[in-house]
Amino acid sequence: MKRIGAVELGGTKAVVGAAVMDGATRPRPIDTLRIPTTTPAETLARCAEALQGLATRMGGLDAVGVASFGPLQLDPQHPGYGGITRTPKPGWAGAPVRDHLADALGVPVAIDTDVNGAALGEGRWGAAQGLDSHVYVTVGTGIGVGVVVGGRPQHGLVHPEGGHLLVRRDPVLDPYGGHCPYHADCLEGLACGPAIEARIGRPATDLPDDHPVWDLVGGYLGQMVANLLFVLSPQRIVIGGGVGGRPGLLTRVRHHAHRHIGGYIDHPALADGLSGFIVPPGLDTGSGLAGALALGWDAA
Repeated sequence: MKRIGAVELGGTKAVVGAAVMDGATRPRPIDTLRIPTTTPAETLARCAEALQGLATRMGGLDAVGVASFGPLQLDPQHPGYGGITRTPKPGWAGAPVRDHLADALGVPVAIDTDVNGAALGEGRWGAAQGLDSHVYVTVGTGIGVGVVVGGRPQHGLVHPEGGHLLVRRDPVLDPYGGHCPYHADCLEGLACGPAIEARIGRPATDLPDDHPVWDLVGGYLGQMVANLLFVLSPQRIVIGGGVGGRPGLLTRVRHHAHRHIGGYIDHPALADGLSGFIVPPGLDTGSGLAGALALGWDAA
């Protein structure tokens, strides 16, 4: 058994928790605390303080896992390892997330992106349990894609940035030019929450389930699924997030993904309208913190 601390660091709030783990059973945090994401110094200090309080209650911590918004520097040989790189969040570029927590707590600290963490959590204890490869997609304020192969989150030159996949937009069907400041009508630029609001003039949460925009969003996400299948060949794709969890959206995504796959890939996993291939999270909103705990377990 190991005592593992966890931080799910988001753009608006951080969730801090800890659990006693055996590595196999889904961990149940003894407590969770929510901390507003303000400046790096204030936010990281409060996260460290919360972890120290949990450590006192548990008799110490063996390691800490962090699933953080990014982009992140994840090359262990880089002097900025574990820090945030170029980010639109004011003041956070260069924030040394991993080093700050490691210095404050004196235990190993593992870090990965929030969506890679969520993918890891779903693979260990959620909707992708028992699979060798899967993808987790969160659709909300932005779109993130986490990839796990062989039980490990994937990195390469950097970490996956599948939210910026280039998709085809029909300017007659969808004249909206896109929300992304880098690529305009990439996937995130067309299908995230702010893109929906900018296109319609109302927050996505205010739109009825039968609004035509949901078929547009389902179409773009269906393109994403086909692209991920063609390139990565994952065994399952899990889609969550505030927008991704919209009632009826996954049905639309499955329909459009099937259309874009076009019968090219023949596999039993793609039967029944892709209902077993494109699935909601098994951990509901707890995927990120579970992933942070998994990162901490591996570090310990």
